[in-house]
Amino acid sequence: MRIAILEDDPQQLQMMEQVVLGMGHTCQGYPTGAQLVKELRRESFDLLVLDWELPDTSGPEVAAWTRQELGSELPIIIVTLRSEEADIVQGLQSGADDFMTKPLRVAEFKARLQALLRRAHPASTEEVQQFGPYRFDRSSLSVQFGAATVSLTHREFALGLLLFQNPGRLMSRDYLREAVWGQNAEVLSRTLDTHISRLRQQLQLRPGSQYAIMAVYGLGYRLDVQAEGGPSC
Repeated sequence: MRIAILEDDPQQLQMMEQVVLGMGHTCQGYPTGAQLVKELRRESFDLLVLDWELPDTSGPEVAAWTRQELGSELPIIIVTLRSEEADIVQGLQSGADDFMTKPLRVAEFKARLQALLRRAHPASTEEVQQFGPYRFDRSSLSVQFGAATVSLTHREFALGLLLFQNPGRLMSRDYLREAVWGQNAEVLSRTLDTHISRLRQQLQLRPGSQYAIMAVYGLGYRLDVQAEGGPSC
């Protein structure tokens, strides 16, 4: 999972980064709200950790922007020295899912991150998953739709399933590469594009179809889904 941390205190940021990395996730820190918001416009994350007091804005303001611009799915936790009930209410009403007071207790911080990630990204162990007419079968690495059954490579299957599990969500190129090929893998950009192109062709996910993989120039890819009988993509 990819986690972004908004924290202007270098020592606090280092401690939180160590916790996240120790959990096996990737982590990126930002000292100002402006830097994080700029990155959120082009990158994808699985969870945000927001400090309240910042040089240019506040955690609740960034949370409110995130909810307005990116929707309700991205988990957010606010960390702060504030502990009054009114502050907790304000933080949660801004769009945060959880609230922790400093100084952070490492074990509790880790547990809260795990809980938020588990809730937002439940691990599926099902051999077969159905998305509309598309039936993904892990055991055979195949996808069935209509009268067709298409066998995919391991990477193609993982990439296709990830897109279908996140319909309508813009997923950055780096996010897709890390999720499918691994955090430390060096994957050429054209490798991702080739896999996307093959998925479009094999699963008929072209623009104009009910399900279509759309490229967002310079950012990444998104699976668009149109209701049956609705306008074309």
